[in-house]
Amino acid sequence: MIPLATGAKTYPIKRRIHAAAALLLLAGCAVGPDFRAPAPPKTDTYTAPELPLETATAPVDGGASQRFVIGREIPAQWWTLFHSEALDRLIRQALADSPNLESAQAALLQAQENRRSRMGALFPSVDGKFSATRQKFTGASFGQPDLPGSTFTLYNASVSLSYALDLFGGTRRGLEKLAAQVDYQRYLLEGSYLTLTSNIVTTAVQEASLRAQIRAVREIVAMQEQQLALVEEQFQLGGASRPDVLAQEAQLAQTRATLPPLEKQLAQTRHLLALLAGKPPSETTTLPEFELTDLQLPRELPVSLPSSLVRQRPDILASEELLHAACAQIGVATADLFPKLTISGNYGSQSTVLTDLFSSGTDVWSIGAGLLQPVFHGGELTAKRRAAIAAYDQAKAQYRETVLQAFRDVADVLRALEHDAETLKAQSLAEATAAESLDLARKQFELGAVNYLTLLNAERQHQQARLTLAQAQAARYADTAALFQALGGGWWNREQRQEPGNGD
Repeated sequence: MIPLATGAKTYPIKRRIHAAAALLLLAGCAVGPDFRAPAPPKTDTYTAPELPLETATAPVDGGASQRFVIGREIPAQWWTLFHSEALDRLIRQALADSPNLESAQAALLQAQENRRSRMGALFPSVDGKFSATRQKFTGASFGQPDLPGSTFTLYNASVSLSYALDLFGGTRRGLEKLAAQVDYQRYLLEGSYLTLTSNIVTTAVQEASLRAQIRAVREIVAMQEQQLALVEEQFQLGGASRPDVLAQEAQLAQTRATLPPLEKQLAQTRHLLALLAGKPPSETTTLPEFELTDLQLPRELPVSLPSSLVRQRPDILASEELLHAACAQIGVATADLFPKLTISGNYGSQSTVLTDLFSSGTDVWSIGAGLLQPVFHGGELTAKRRAAIAAYDQAKAQYRETVLQAFRDVADVLRALEHDAETLKAQSLAEATAAESLDLARKQFELGAVNYLTLLNAERQHQQARLTLAQAQAARYADTAALFQALGGGWWNREQRQEPGNGD
């Protein structure tokens, strides 16, 4: 025991304490910049001029006015605002069976496990070893060639320890980078979730629009068939000419020709819907069918503040994590310029008899430390650090581009919703006027007050108006879904969600 009361003995102890304290302080620092999330753009609005308080109305299905509510939270299951049980059921099925989501989840798990595997670098590594070697030597091995040779078996059992002190934080910066990559994959998963649900809603709306257009064409075909029968009867009575009959037959054939392309689009849309639901196209019969009348247009539309958008769009947050990883890489490259200290130790037993291992006099041990200071690498290490800084600048520019694109997405869809309502209002009036004009032209033709060309023009205008009206109705539903997607989809309001940032 060292007598601490003796002054001559206290100084070495103090020096050891001070050295240990300095070592701990060094182990607590990390070179390189500390990451800070970029500030959001300094703007309060997405569009100029500002949005109206509410959109226009139209006296048709899907023509209700929508009101923009600034700052309102977006529900996690935003698609339920369309009040379609069939849509809700399909999305639940897709979330359970989608291979795209399964792939994104596996990528997240891979990133988490990569980080966990690297966590071991912060702790000493301990390994056990056992070996048995049969060997022969001669006296020549010791400079005594006249000595007889000997054969024996050497047994060796040992435990070794190695610890690389993270004096300048290179390992911790590497873990910080891996944690950022975990969060990057997590936000990609949220983006896949949002994309899948949005695509299902817009595809369902597309199907409903196509069904409405097909129904309109079939009704027009039935009406034109009746008109053809009337013209043929008038021709038999001498009230119409043969060219009139041929013109009506041509008009009917042209209308029928519009059906196959619409039916093809409907079939392809159903195939896409099956793909999104994780099913083969042969199982489209198990999927619900969608009509515009089965969907309700959300009357109040939440619009997140621009300052909130950068904290909720998955693509923005994923880009931020790439920036974070690039920042951490600068720390890794900087730490490589500084010394590396490694402590190692070994304890074990050697014996020529297996049963004598760990008996008295057979123990062997060693302890040591190694310091590695880079001196000359031909500029490699400094070049890698400059490259890491350049990669950070690139990631920063890409982040800014992602934010600007997100603001543009929101601005585009807000203006689209405003003009969709105006378009539907105008188109509903155009369809009503075309229907009234066709009815009047038909009556006047039957009385002989107008020629047949007038009736044909009225039929063409009415057909086009019916199809365009269905498309205008669908646009309001589709762009409403696009707004929720552009704003991030409300994933942050999901119950029991896992917070990013912990790397697990």
